Amino acid sequence: MADLDVTSLHASLTDRALNSMNFLNEISHHYPEAISLAAGRPTEEFFDLDDVPRYLALFASYLSHQGLDEQAVRRRILQYGRTKGIIHELVARNLAVEEDIHVDPEAIVVTAGCQEAMLLTLRALRADASDVLLAISPAYVGITGAARIVDLPVLPVPDVDDLLAVVKAARADGLRPRGFYVMPDFANPSGLSMDLPTRRRLLELAAAEDLLLLEDNPYGLFPAAGIDRLPTLKALDTERRVVYLGSFAKTGLPGARVGYVVADQTVSTGGLFADELSKLKSMVTVNTSPIAQAVIGGKLLDCDFSLTAANQREREIYATNLQLITDHLAAHFPNGELTWTVPSGGFFVVITVPFTVDDELLTKSAQEYGVLWTPMAHFYDTGAPVNALRLSCSAVTPAQLNTGLDRLSAFISDQLVLSTRSELDL
Repeated sequence: MADLDVTSLHASLTDRALNSMNFLNEISHHYPEAISLAAGRPTEEFFDLDDVPRYLALFASYLSHQGLDEQAVRRRILQYGRTKGIIHELVARNLAVEEDIHVDPEAIVVTAGCQEAMLLTLRALRADASDVLLAISPAYVGITGAARIVDLPVLPVPDVDDLLAVVKAARADGLRPRGFYVMPDFANPSGLSMDLPTRRRLLELAAAEDLLLLEDNPYGLFPAAGIDRLPTLKALDTERRVVYLGSFAKTGLPGARVGYVVADQTVSTGGLFADELSKLKSMVTVNTSPIAQAVIGGKLLDCDFSLTAANQREREIYATNLQLITDHLAAHFPNGELTWTVPSGGFFVVITVPFTVDDELLTKSAQEYGVLWTPMAHFYDTGAPVNALRLSCSAVTPAQLNTGLDRLSAFISDQLVLSTRSELDL
């Protein structure tokens, strides 16, 4: 039997970012009786298996109307497919309808989830050891992990106002910032959004500093009630500074695992950045499942390219649940014992507490109180203690959420008592 020393394998395999992703994905399976306020997955309330063949049939009919005969339709959906994808034209129409983003369909690469879009983009940008990625902090752990896999160091940027200073400091150290990863709408994990002046200022700074912006937008279609959506960075982008990372996991069907990247920047060979990403994809996944793409394509056709309309029921659930969380916290902790964010949409609320929050404390919460949440330490790249936790409102019913919040409040209240006793003992 061949035994492998983990130290002889790629360093990313022991990196905390990759361990975090597995931990966060698997924790609910270890405590199936606990109510999960940790999962950032969409609601399952409206999942319907009957939709899958219906979407497939819609996409097949679309192909027929494009002039393909029956054999060609079968081949398009069931055979190995085009590396860039077979629904790129439908994605382009969706972006035009939904986001006022107008791009050549050839600038789109359909990927196996948005995670592959991130990996391909970072792999292409990482040319040598001087290259670094800048990322808003705290950041989605998936971008940190993808960067580790391609040996691209990540420099944290606490706030957009700090970006210029981080860029200049990196260059002074002989480093080359290749891009700035940001989630302007209802970010994971913070739940916060950029206002319009900040978006415009960021684009101006990117142009002045010759910097790419990597815009990730999985939650943009879910503003709370009465909140108007702001234009994406890509919609405001007039100089092709933005590489747009998209996903149908929250707005389509997560099980399809279909995402995409809009890479309309030109390269010195005269082609598009998307063409270069396609070369990488051909050696990673060959192509994204044509069957999965056909399902998503059928859904886009079914909703006339407006996923906002198709997700109206989901949006109402998320908005209701967000309000439940902040109302509950205000009612149970009125004396400033803790603070929390009040997002204007999306899935997440972050609670700051006067004690360290880690995986050991999460295990205690799951075992003794029957509620799961996410330690915010997973979203920082320092390993330093963090006194905050993230709640997700998306994958629970209001009844489950109320019960989970009652359990959470009991847990936090008990921890506050223990924390106070520890301080007195000191």
